[in-house]
Amino acid sequence: MKAIEIRNKYLNFFKNHGHVVIPSAPVVPENDPSVLFTTAGMQPLVPYLLGQKHPAGTRLTDFQKCVRTNDIDEVGDNRHLTYFEMLGNWSLGDYFKDESIAMSYEFLTKELGIAPEKLSVTCFAGDEDCERDNVSFEAWKRAGIPEERIYFFGKDDNWWIAGEEGPCGPDTEMFYDTGKPKCSENCNPSCSCGKYVEIWNNVFMEFYKDKNGYSKLEQKNVDTGLGLERMTMLLQGKETPFEIELFAPVMDKLKELQSVDNIESRRIIAEHLRSSMMIINDGARPSNVDRGYVLRRLLRRMTRHLSKLGIDLSKLPDIIDISISSLEELYPELNTNREQIKNVIIEEKDKFMRTLQNGEKEFEKVVSKTKNAGKTVIDTNIVFNLYETYGFPPEMTEELAKEQGLSVDLSDYQKLFKEHQDKSRMGMDQKFKGGLASSGEMETKYHTATHLLNAALKVVLGEHVHQKGSNITAERMRFDFSHGAKMTDEEKKKAEDLVNEYIKMDIPVEKMEMAKEDAINMGAEAMFLDKYGDVVTVYKIGDVSLELCGGPHVTSTGKLGHFKIKKEEASSAGVRRIKAILE
Repeated sequence: MKAIEIRNKYLNFFKNHGHVVIPSAPVVPENDPSVLFTTAGMQPLVPYLLGQKHPAGTRLTDFQKCVRTNDIDEVGDNRHLTYFEMLGNWSLGDYFKDESIAMSYEFLTKELGIAPEKLSVTCFAGDEDCERDNVSFEAWKRAGIPEERIYFFGKDDNWWIAGEEGPCGPDTEMFYDTGKPKCSENCNPSCSCGKYVEIWNNVFMEFYKDKNGYSKLEQKNVDTGLGLERMTMLLQGKETPFEIELFAPVMDKLKELQSVDNIESRRIIAEHLRSSMMIINDGARPSNVDRGYVLRRLLRRMTRHLSKLGIDLSKLPDIIDISISSLEELYPELNTNREQIKNVIIEEKDKFMRTLQNGEKEFEKVVSKTKNAGKTVIDTNIVFNLYETYGFPPEMTEELAKEQGLSVDLSDYQKLFKEHQDKSRMGMDQKFKGGLASSGEMETKYHTATHLLNAALKVVLGEHVHQKGSNITAERMRFDFSHGAKMTDEEKKKAEDLVNEYIKMDIPVEKMEMAKEDAINMGAEAMFLDKYGDVVTVYKIGDVSLELCGGPHVTSTGKLGHFKIKKEEASSAGVRRIKAILE
């Protein structure tokens, strides 16, 4: 069964069980400064899990494009992916544990044809915050899982929360028995020996965690996640995701082109290429900060491993074409944006090759200093500095040193690399610290202010202005928009004054729900039109603004205070960025 068949079976199954199919949100999140990328299916749905009414109703299903960056350095083994697709279904205050479990069992055994004896499940064991989940235990028994294949574990295994704060709750997880022998008498689904593979996770969200502890949500929700690549791999009887049809054509081409055989490098290239294409397709570009830095890191790591395999870099466009061809059934937009994606990747590859050339010059200085000092070994710190500053991999330093009759000291390299990795990871974790973006009083004001700024920029600069992204915290707003030139001081002053005029007018902010087609016909603007379902939420601010948006917003513009532009700068080619505050 191919990945596209599994996805379609999933969406159709839940559609037949009363769920509305909603589109995937982009991997580059809109209005959520707490994360670099969309990391889970529930992330775009947080307002609705907290009680806001979803335009499509209380039963939803979709596939969600996800990127998780914590394990970039692990990619190359037989299982880690940075980009993956998550299939999910949600109940927003509708059904709960019994119906969720019954549907999960039916889908796995009837639709996918998995033998019931291959399935084991886990439930929450209970603690001082939440009681033992006997309801799920009984539901699984009724579905057909015998008691001896139902396990109870604590929060580390059977509790789900995104970050440190946010909606959360106990979960029940489903595991596929690969048929491998038990590693010990106590081998069970919590074991990492490879016998049991987690395939689905149903989270029963009835709590909210903040710095004061746990409280009950207004409604009980179900949030599920099933990894498409992993399920495809298991159903096809493959050992790794790199053998399924989404990766196999690229893996085969790399093997054909390589002059040095290394399966780890082939996996890194295939995975990082796919992840980068999905990130570029949804609007991100390589840079030295945040998600742009992650994209740059993926592309440079991919380029390094192409060189490691001895593949002529002029073959990169062909490799990109093969990857797009293997993915376009799932993501037709990759084919639509093929040339743009290729241009970004090739431009970044060329930049990296120039960086490596600079590294070679620095390396020559290192050789000279080392020999002049009468040494024959290049110090670990220097090797690491060549990597961190110039992207010079240690194996390249080692190879070039050997040609110069020198050796390299790599004794502390792994320690330095781990410290660097931990710092990077801490930086990533900071993005998750608050869980998902909050909807406090100031964030709500800034959400509304972006609408006013968008409208003001259209008046001051022209109708070509469209929102390209925003980033909101309780302290400030950042707004990216299409415009080809730096704004003059006069233009900034006009835009700022116009926003403050809109605020002074105290215009009511009207929320409407309607068919997407009707909203478009009304002239409503949207940043990612494809991400919205057939029924949408539109916010109307008098005659000033009409936009599709998920909210939240104030009830009238007079509540915003005084708007001040702090900075206007370039964001990327043809895109400018304004940083502003409300005083």
